[in-house]
Parts: sequence; C-alpha cells; structure tokens
Amino acid sequence: MEENRESRNEVLPPHAQLVHLGTAYWVSRTVYAAAKLGLADHLAGGPKTAIELAGLTHTHAPSLHRLMRTLASLGILSEDSNHRFALAPLGEALKTGAPGSARAVILALAGDWWWRSWEDFLYCLETGKTGMENAFGMTIFEYLAKHPEEASYFNEAMIGFHGGEPPAVAVAYDFSGFDAVVDVGGGTGNLLAAILKRHPRPRGVLFDLPHVVREAPALIQMHGLADRATVEVGNFFESVPAGGDAYLLSHVIHDWNEDQCLTILGNCRRAMKPSGRLLIIEMVLPAGDTPHPGKMLDMAMLVVPGGQERTAQEYGTLVGRADFRLTRVVPTESAVCVVEALPV
Repeated sequence: MEENRESRNEVLPPHAQLVHLGTAYWVSRTVYAAAKLGLADHLAGGPKTAIELAGLTHTHAPSLHRLMRTLASLGILSEDSNHRFALAPLGEALKTGAPGSARAVILALAGDWWWRSWEDFLYCLETGKTGMENAFGMTIFEYLAKHPEEASYFNEAMIGFHGGEPPAVAVAYDFSGFDAVVDVGGGTGNLLAAILKRHPRPRGVLFDLPHVVREAPALIQMHGLADRATVEVGNFFESVPAGGDAYLLSHVIHDWNEDQCLTILGNCRRAMKPSGRLLIIEMVLPAGDTPHPGKMLDMAMLVVPGGQERTAQEYGTLVGRADFRLTRVVPTESAVCVVEALPV
C-alpha cells in the first residue's frame, strides 16, 4: 500500500506536486491529533470502533470515525468490515514509549505551541526574528522552563529525533585519547553516555540548565556510568566547566544567533586545555541544491529558536571568529557530522 502511494506521488504533474507540498500540514495535523488523543495506546489491546473510543478520548464519535478512516488511508490504522480499527505496523510506532519516541516527537514538534510559531513564518522572513518570540513573548528555552510537561516531551523528542546519532558519533570519532569530555548543553546525557560506553578511558561531565538535566542522573545510572560521569548545572552563556580535553556542542550552535554562538564558543575556548578540541555535532549542509534534511531543519531554526544550520565553510568562518581553526569535518552514519576545531 505504501509503495502504491509513493508511485502515485512520483507521477504527479508539477502543479499537483506543489499543491501536495502546500497542503502537507493537513497530514501533519491529522497525525498530531492521533498522537494527542493517544489512539495507538487505546488500540494496543485490540481493534475498537470509534464509538468505543469516543468516551475514552472525549471526542465526537462520528468525527473520530472520520479521523480514524483517514489514518487508515495513511497506513497508520486498518479498518475492517465492521468499522473496527486496529493498529497497522506504522501505527505501532505511535504508541507511548515505542522505539524512536515518535509520539513524543510529534507532540513536541507538531504541537500547538510549535504550530503557533510557524504561523508567523513570513514575519520571520521579513524581520529575521523568531515566530516563537512574536507569538509568546519569550524564547523557546524560557517557554520550556515554564512548561515542564512540554519540556519533558521536548527532551524525549530530541532523543527520538536524533536517536541514531549518539552511537554513530561514538563510532565515527576517536575519543579514546581524551581524559575528560565535557558535553556542553548535553541535555539528558544520551550522547555522552554513548561515547563513554564506547570508549573506556575518558570521564565525562554533562553540563546544562537545572531543569534540562533533571532526568540525566537516572539515565547515567541506567547505563552504569555513575562512576565515570558527573552532572554540573549552569548557563553556557556565563561559563562552562574548566579543564576538559574535548568540548562537545551537540545541536547547540544551531540554536543561537551569531553573537550568542560566539559567546558560547568563547567560554569553551577559555575553559579548555591548550591542547583541547572543540567538537561541534550538527548537520553540515552541502553546498548548492543538493537535497539534505538539514535544509528544512534550517527553516525550523529560523522560526523557533532563531539559530541556523551551516555549511562547512560557514562553520569555518564562525569558529575562526572565536579563535579556533577548523581542522576537519568527520561524517557519521547518521545525518550529523563532527566539526573539529583546535584553539589558535
């Protein structure tokens, strides 16, 4: 069924392809509704009709039936002759806690607060300012600090969205020669844990805001790394832990504007050993019109946090302004690369 849908899309004339792209938000809001209502969790025990689910989901049964029928057309559910709906394999991945954390990613990145930010997309293009701040009067990080439920979904979403990256980074880059690795803005510690498990020599420091690292000690303990990793709280715009051999900035630099990035990089430059290395882990954009997922992510960076994705040349220029020299860009088996820079 999925192959048939793809085949139909391939033969669409140009105008129809454009209309398909322009109305893609219909699909986004439909899938978001399924995630918000927890339909996959409600159907985990077996098929149900919309009437059976209406009370559980506090919805209007005929409207819910129409939603579920549409989800079946997308391959998320399946409908039998008695109008009972069951989870299709794609729908199984929408259950809470399923591998990849799809439900959390959708609730965070297709949710109402993210949606409101995108309503101001033209404002972002006209001013260079974020839709997030125009809609809510605060940055995304200030918003998450005040909304712990959304913050929890967002943290889980980042693990799910970037789930394949930590092991890929740990394999692609040789961390074995370091004694101390500092993960600046490292969230819940997923990347740091992958690196320490792969490379037995270094110790790790996870550094982020208090509400961000709230769940990190449990994750570190779960991975059996409590004797090799510590958690420090603070603000990387003010300072970062000193004395590290390697300073990781994973999906940090792309969140901020140029001046803010230079502040973060400057703090890392002052904190690291003279022989230290700066390791920026981001999607590195190919030049020209080569397709790349980071190019659409770049639009999200414009709208919500106010940062940007960059090419290798743009990263070289950025780190040069902070007294670093870009030495190489190490590709990984995931969408991200490791941008390595040395202090000058």
